[in-house]
Amino acid sequence: MSGSSAAPPIRVGVLFSETGVTALVERTQRRAVELALEELNAAGGVLGRSLEAVVYDPASDPRKFRRLAEDLLGNDGVEVIFGCYMSSTRKAVLPVVEQRGGLLFYPTLYEGFEFSANCIYSGAAPNQNSIGLARYLMQNYGERFYLIGSNYVFPYESNRIIRDYISSHGGKVLEERYIPLSAGEEDIAPIIADIRKCNPSVIISTVVGEATAAFYRAYRKAGFDPAVMPIGSLTTCEPEVAAIGAEAAEGHYTSAPYFQSIRSPENERFVAAYQAKFGPDAPMSSCTEAAYFQVHLFARAVERAGSAAIPDVKEALPGCLYVAPQGPVRIDRENNHTYLWPRIGRVAASGQFDVVEESAVPIKPDPYLITPEDETWAAGRSPDTKSTSIVGNGG
Repeated sequence: MSGSSAAPPIRVGVLFSETGVTALVERTQRRAVELALEELNAAGGVLGRSLEAVVYDPASDPRKFRRLAEDLLGNDGVEVIFGCYMSSTRKAVLPVVEQRGGLLFYPTLYEGFEFSANCIYSGAAPNQNSIGLARYLMQNYGERFYLIGSNYVFPYESNRIIRDYISSHGGKVLEERYIPLSAGEEDIAPIIADIRKCNPSVIISTVVGEATAAFYRAYRKAGFDPAVMPIGSLTTCEPEVAAIGAEAAEGHYTSAPYFQSIRSPENERFVAAYQAKFGPDAPMSSCTEAAYFQVHLFARAVERAGSAAIPDVKEALPGCLYVAPQGPVRIDRENNHTYLWPRIGRVAASGQFDVVEESAVPIKPDPYLITPEDETWAAGRSPDTKSTSIVGNGG
C-alpha cells in the first residue's frame, strides 16, 4: 500500500462490549479488529492513510449501542463502524447508520431475513449454518428435537427456521424454551428437568453469553451423554468452550464457517498473530475471524475504489476477494452478505473442535432462504479432507 504518511487518517468506529453478558465473545471481536488495523497500518495504511480506531464499550445494552453509534457518526468523524454481536444491538444501530449514510460491518451469524444497503453482513446466514446443523443432527442422532435459546430475537427467529426444516423433513420439535440472557441456575434447572422428561434425540441451543456455560455444565451434571443425546449449537464456540470447560463441552456440536483448529497457512498465521498479541491461550471463534477479515475487505475496497467515501466503498466491495482464515471470502452484490465456508465441528477433549463435515466450496449467502435446501446442501466429499462435505452452488 503506497502513499504519503502525512495524509489524514481514516477514522473507524469499533462497537463491541468489553463488559456485559456477551463480553466473552465481543471482546474477541474487538481484539480481531485491533489486530487487523495494526497489520494494515504496519503495511503502510490504506491509500497512504493510517486507520484510526474510535473504540467504545456498549456493555451488551442495545440502547447504549444506539447512543454510541450516534456519537461515532455525529461527533467523532466516523463513517464506518465495525461492531455488534446480538441481533438486538444490530437492529438498534442500523437506523442510525442508515439515517447518517454510514456503513456497518456486522461480523456475527444471525437469523437472516434482512437487507440494508448500509450494512455488510460477514457472519453466517441461516443457509450457511442453521440448515446444515439441523440436517446433520437429524441424520446422525434422530428426529426428536428440543430447542432452547436466550430470550431475544436471534434465537426466536433461528429456531423458527430450524423448526420449519425439522417438521418438513419428518422430524418433531418436542419443546421450545427460552431463558433470560443473564440466566442462572434457577432458570436452567427447570429446562434440565424438562429435557429429562421429554427424552429428545438431540438438543439445539441458541443460548448466548454467560448463560451458555451454566447450561452446558448443568447438562453434564445431570448425567446426559453427548454420545447419545448431544447439544448442537449455532453460538457455542471456542470462547464459550473455554468458559464451560472441555469436560462439560466435549462431544457437543457447533455449526460455523470457522474453527480455530482449521489447518491452513492463512489460519495458522492468524492464530499465531492473535495469540502472540493477546496471549497463548486466547480463544477465538467464527465471530472473531469474521471481525478480522471484514476489516481487510474494507481496506481492499478502499484501495480498489481509490477513495474512502462510503458510496465508493460500497460499489467496490463486491469486487474484492480476501483469503480469510476460513478460506477465500467475498461479498455478494445482490444482498451484502458474504460467501462463506460452512463447517460442523465436535468439541474434542482438548477443548478445540474436530471438523466432522465441511464445505468443498464457498456457499452463496441466501438470507431469505429462497433457494430450496436440497439445491444448496448436498452430500459430497472435499478433495483435501477425509470428512463428508457440504457442497453448494456458491463457487
